Amino acid sequence: MDILGTILWPIKWAIEAILVAFHTFWMAVGLDGDAGLTWVLSIVGLVLVVRAALIPIFVRQIQNQRRMQEVAPQLKRIQDKYKGKKDQYSREALSRETMALYKKTGTNPFASCLPLLLQMPIFFGLFSVLSDAQRPAHLAGVGFLTADLAKSFGTSSLFEIAPLHMSISTANGNWAVIWIAAVMVGLMTISQFVTQLQIMSKNQSAEMKASPMYKQQRVLLYMLPAVFLFSGFSFPLGVMFYWLVSNFWTMGQQFLVIRNMPTPGSEAALAREIRLAKKEQRRGVVADEESGGVRLIEEPKNVQRQQPVGKNRAKKKPGNKK
Repeated sequence: MDILGTILWPIKWAIEAILVAFHTFWMAVGLDGDAGLTWVLSIVGLVLVVRAALIPIFVRQIQNQRRMQEVAPQLKRIQDKYKGKKDQYSREALSRETMALYKKTGTNPFASCLPLLLQMPIFFGLFSVLSDAQRPAHLAGVGFLTADLAKSFGTSSLFEIAPLHMSISTANGNWAVIWIAAVMVGLMTISQFVTQLQIMSKNQSAEMKASPMYKQQRVLLYMLPAVFLFSGFSFPLGVMFYWLVSNFWTMGQQFLVIRNMPTPGSEAALAREIRLAKKEQRRGVVADEESGGVRLIEEPKNVQRQQPVGKNRAKKKPGNKK
């Protein structure tokens, strides 16, 4: 076993355990154990387990992003201090003061990439499990994936026309694989683009939008499709299903965070304040800050409009003398 295989061994063991557990569940429900759909649903279950386990990491990522936004003005002042200075001393001073600021505030500019980095071993582990399923029975799995299950996984096809172990690069003219992979690449690109766009357009404060980090995010926004094109060409359909479902999870998770825990000073935070204010108005309850109590806002009553009185009628009224 090589070094990479040794590193991936425990990851593959965990992946096989989760895949087999979900595969057993779907078979108990009544699905065909050898069908590609059953294995795709098992991969979806793997995504749900992995992403649920990463929720604490995601919460820490959000907290780090908040701190990064708080220190953005200080970071900009340091960068402005050495703006235009290209000598060795200035570059070292800029790096030293920047790292000192990160250390003092407990921030990490690379923390936002942590959930993706933690998932990369899962991608490669699933790729390895799917590849090993094509090998002889005694080399197929490292744990719960028995020889029969490995054969079932390795030979399964979606809709009986698109083998899960194939990619565009190994399709050999199988247009079903090519078209399904192309559709998934398009969906992955759209979901990732929407996720990043909603962060940049709605969940960034004015200070953050003025920082160099915001410009870097905009560059990444348009570079990611190239990454998905590469993955769509090289990765098997089974691995791409994992990536696609994971992207949809990220998009939904980010939507909920932006809606319920927006960045202070952002467009999303203002929208949330307006939404909460309207909700309070609909309930008809307003907190009384002075007394600490609660008072009800009474709905305006329909008051009948008093008709104007003409001069002739006014003269006839008692006590109205000319």
